[in-house]
Parts: sequence; structure tokens; C-alpha cells
Amino acid sequence: MTEPAWTRMRLPDEARAVLAAAPRVVVAESVEQLAELAAGDGLLEVAYDVPGRGRVVEATAARARNGIVANYTEVYMRRRDPDALVVADDRPTDKPRFAERFGRPFDGVREQTFAWLRTQELAVFAFYAGEPEDTRRGFPAAVIAPANAGFFALGLAMLQGVSRPDDLGDDWKTRAVIYVAPTFRHTHFDGKQVVVHNRRPDLHELFSYSLYPGPSAKKGIYGVLINIGEQEGWVAAHCSTVQVVTPYDNVVTMMHEGASGSGKSEMLEYPHRHNDGTLVLGSNVLREDVRTIVLPTRTCELRPVTDDMALCHPSLQTGDGKLHLRDAEDAWFVRVNHITHYGTDPHLERLTAQPPKPLLFLNIDAVPGSRALIWEHTEDAPGVPTPNPRVVIPRDIFPGVVDGPVAVDIRSFGIRTPPCTSDRPTYGIVGLFHVLPPALGWLWRLLAPRGHANPSIVETEGMSSEGVGSYWPFATGRRVDQANLLLRQFQQTTAVDYVLFPNQYIGCWHVGFMPQWIGREYFARRGSARFEPGKLVPARYPLLGRAPMGITVEGQQIPRWMFHVDLQREIQAETYDRGAAQFQDFAVRELEQYLVDGLDPLGRRIIDCAVGGGSVEDFDNLLPRA
Repeated sequence: MTEPAWTRMRLPDEARAVLAAAPRVVVAESVEQLAELAAGDGLLEVAYDVPGRGRVVEATAARARNGIVANYTEVYMRRRDPDALVVADDRPTDKPRFAERFGRPFDGVREQTFAWLRTQELAVFAFYAGEPEDTRRGFPAAVIAPANAGFFALGLAMLQGVSRPDDLGDDWKTRAVIYVAPTFRHTHFDGKQVVVHNRRPDLHELFSYSLYPGPSAKKGIYGVLINIGEQEGWVAAHCSTVQVVTPYDNVVTMMHEGASGSGKSEMLEYPHRHNDGTLVLGSNVLREDVRTIVLPTRTCELRPVTDDMALCHPSLQTGDGKLHLRDAEDAWFVRVNHITHYGTDPHLERLTAQPPKPLLFLNIDAVPGSRALIWEHTEDAPGVPTPNPRVVIPRDIFPGVVDGPVAVDIRSFGIRTPPCTSDRPTYGIVGLFHVLPPALGWLWRLLAPRGHANPSIVETEGMSSEGVGSYWPFATGRRVDQANLLLRQFQQTTAVDYVLFPNQYIGCWHVGFMPQWIGREYFARRGSARFEPGKLVPARYPLLGRAPMGITVEGQQIPRWMFHVDLQREIQAETYDRGAAQFQDFAVRELEQYLVDGLDPLGRRIIDCAVGGGSVEDFDNLLPRA
């Protein structure tokens, strides 16, 4: 008797037992096979019999002309719950443990999960987490999910690739397994998104108890990579990366980090223009005043490298003072809430409307046989579009995409800022861009503000942090260990420049993502973010580093009050200082949790400087640039 194809994956005993007992197992060997599975004959209700509730429809999956369109029936499921992750093992962690949160050991739920899966028709496939088909830096992994949740498996397969069982080498040994059991959200977890990480000595088990791929298929695998990097001494960065090529063939590589909504995907987009070709620099929220600028139609060429996850593996580093990285994904999970009508972003609209291969759309309003359009967002309520529409796009169909490692010249960080006015002082005091000393660059990656009106996650009250590296929601270990890894990375890459970009508001001016688009054009033409002495002045609030007193981009002047918000006539110094005080309170609260045993002594001095109100010059001296 021929053995099933899944036996060649060398799965752990528990997974083998599940697959051996299941009434039917689909062993997927390609993304195309999963796309066929995802929507049935054209429209599939992803439904399950839930004890005590009867038949529950989690989502629908429709086959459109340009891909698969999945929509969740419950509004809560259309965004990532930032509290989804729990840890089941007893290894060091700062995350909630399963037993603490749910009042019982995980072992029983684990066995119940396996028992439920044994009764289901299943889909299974193998992949290299982090770097498809590369055994040097990719990590053998597998997923086992209900076959009718094909859209979920499809999303993971697009993001991380699929390895055919016949192609797995003799050295293949599965290091991570994702088990998907959506009914447990209702039977065990009060309807909440829950992802359980169980870090065993030779295997990382990940249990996904919902079908939104954000915290599990995408960020779950990210958590696996962060954990492996923590053990081996390297970082899986949360960033987009782009090579920016000027009209004069100068190439500058920019890496943009930050919480969800901080502009990572937007850093890969061309500036959004009006029909007349102008760019809206900003519109005043207190009076009728719109400032526009004109840049040449031929802006810099963008060659995308990463969209959200990057491997900064030791094997990539060359010792030249730059940070070398490469993409950790095979497709990109692109948020399109800012694409609200036809013509907003012609490049992305054309790519997604007529792609060379099928895409996966989430929270997009489309019916079987139609063409899914990224500005047709599913409504959470009548007239209220969901804030988190997404599309999964294979990276190899992006024009000019860069394969292989790149060396980073400028490392920027993004923050979503609210409007700041005299009537309502806020932390919206960040100028169009700020140049940071390396010590402040590291500090911002510890603060990682989640920011104003975050579109990607379930709302939280007040100003909150995404945590160390902005990848803390997906990590399973300790904050201090990741802070030390990042600091060591900064110490080893002294030739990198650091920049801070706001988005949404600069003081009382609504700016969207224009600051980073203009800043990208400006820095690419300059070749770096390094200025001659005297060209930058310290910001009024020291944690914002320095900023120029205005700049000129292709003959267009950007006024100084766009960089120094205290100079805006609607705000001035008193309002600015009240907003700065809010930010300082947040910074002190967040940074104090890193002052624990094990923090690198240099890191402690940097944090002490920030909490104690140190100057920009103090930060310069703590971690000098090359």
C-alpha cells in the first residue's frame, strides 16, 4: 500500500496521528491547488457545527476573476486582536501564559484540539518559514487546517510558499506546525481570537483558534521566526524596505519600521497625486487652507524589497557598517483602507485588478465572477467601511521587485499622529521628518507607539505601544532580550542613518502619508540623511532629535513650521509643550519596563537619559555614528 504523501514531511507524532485518523486529507503541492480549494464552485460558506450554537458561518469565500475574496461575518474578525497571543510552555516569557489567562492548563485543550481535527476533512502542506525553498535560512514548517478553510491555507501558502512533499530533502525535519481549529473560538475562548504558542525543545507548535490570518498564519509564523532568532542571536525585523532610484540613477535603500498603520506598505507606494499632478502637502483642520506642491511627474523609481518582515540573518552581514537584510515572505499582506476610489493609486489598482496570477482579498466587497476592486471595502455598518481591507499579493508580480539581500542606508520609523490644537493638545507634534542619533533610533523601537486611529487592530484606549521592535505583539520571549538584540544590531551598523516620519497629522495639518513620500524623494536625491553642521536644529522635545528649518525639494519649498510644530500659529510653544508632556509620560511608562536584570548597560544609560530629560547631544555621545 502506498504511503500518503504527507508522511514525507516527517511530522511530529501528534500531527501524524491527526492526519491518519481524518476522514479525508488534501496534501497541497501548490498555491494554485489551494486557490481551487478555497471557494468551491464559486461561493463557499466556511461553516462549522458548534456545540450549543449549531451551524456557525465564520466567513464566505468567493471566486472572483482576479482571485479569491474572503469576508468574515463578524465585524470583530476583520482586524487583528492585539491580545491574541498566549504562551503555553514554561520557557521564559513576558507574555500571558495560557494557564494564567484561562485558569486551566493547556494540555487538555491541546488534546481536545487534536481530537476535533481528527474528525475533520483536512488540508496540509509543507513550507520553509522565513525564506521559501532555502534550507540555509528557511525553517521547515507545516500547517494542518480544515479543508473548507482553504482561503486561510491559501493566505499562508502565498505568504510563505509551498514545498512539494516529493521535493523535501532527507534533512527535512519539521520545526514548526500550525494547527487550525476555528470552532474553539466559540467553545473555549468566548468568541475571541486566540493564538497559542507552545515552544517545545525541538518543535514550535502554534494553535490558531480563529480564521483571521493576521495573528496566526502571518504573524504566527513571524513569532516562530522571532523565537528562532532570539535563540540564535539575530532579529526578524518588522519593516518595509525599498530601493529608491533617482532620475540620475542614484540608489538609496530605505528601511521603514513601525506598528501596523505606520506606513510600511505606503513606503512602497508612489505619491498620491491630484488629477492636475499636484501633491497635497497638507490641509488645515481649523480653517480653509490647503497647501500643495509640484514635483516632477517622473519621481524616483521604487524597487520594493520587503513589505512587513525581513530576515537580518548573520549570514547576510558583511561588516561594512550597513544592515543587510532580505525578505522573509513570498507575498505581501497589503492594507488598502486608504484606497477609497478609483485613481487613488493607479499602480496598485492596475496590479490588483488585472494580476498575472490570482490574489487573495480580505474584507473586500465582491461577488462570484466579478472583479474584486481594492476601493470597494466591506462595510462594518451601513455607510461605514471596514478600516482593514487587505489583499495578499505575490511579491514576484510587483514591478522592479528586488530578490536577494540589500544593504540599508536609511532606517526610518513611522508613527500615526493625531491632530494637535490649542483646544486639544496631543502628541501630534512630530514634524515632517526628524533625524535621530542612533541611540534615539533604538529608543523609538522600544517605544513603538501604536498611534492614532490604528486601522489594523481592534481599538485600544489611550496612547499605547506596539512594543519592542514594533514586533512585540508577535514575540513569545522577553522584552529585554529583544531590546538587547536590537541594541547589538545598532552597535554593529554604525553607517546607517535614522529618521522619524509622522503620518496623518502634523500639528493642525492633515497630511496623510505625504511626509514619508516627500522625505523619501528628498533623501534619495541627497544620497543620505546626514547634514552638514548647523543645517539641523534640535527639536523642542529632545526625543524627536533634530529637524531642518525648512527644505527645498526640486525647487519646492517646505516651510519650517512643517518641521517645528511649535511655530504653527494655531499651536505655539504652550500647546506644543503640553503635547510633549503627554508623550514624555508615555515614554517614561513604556521605558521603565525595560529596566530589569539582563538589560545591556548601554541600553540602561540610554533609557536613563530619556527618562531624565537628556538633550539630543547627550544621545549623540551615547552611541556615536561612524
